[in-house]
Amino acid sequence: MAGEGRRGTSRRLRQLREQRAAARPGRDAGADSEVQGGETIPLSGIAVVTGFFSAVGIVIAAALLRLSARPAERFVWTAMSLTAISLIPPLLSGATTATTTALLGLHPVPAAVMIPTLTRSLGTRAG
Repeated sequence: MAGEGRRGTSRRLRQLREQRAAARPGRDAGADSEVQGGETIPLSGIAVVTGFFSAVGIVIAAALLRLSARPAERFVWTAMSLTAISLIPPLLSGATTATTTALLGLHPVPAAVMIPTLTRSLGTRAG
């Protein structure tokens, strides 16, 4: 994890670009990103939230590297659990079916980039 500085930032930026690109077809297909109350989720808002939670994942990975004898295994379980929990808000948002489907479809994109990358960087500590 020590060398994750520039590489980690580069991966996060790549992942944010992929997330934003993945959100665009949803808009084109009629997913207006409008939730209950008439508020619209901007594409930049999706990217900011994704970037924030990617940073949270990096902090969790760093903590597990320091505190766990099996950081990679623990990280996968933690990240997958948090990804599953993150699927709940779109279901409760009161958005249209198209918007809910688009929001749910966006979750695997950053997870597919960040989880394997961070897991590989953790390896297994010699204990």
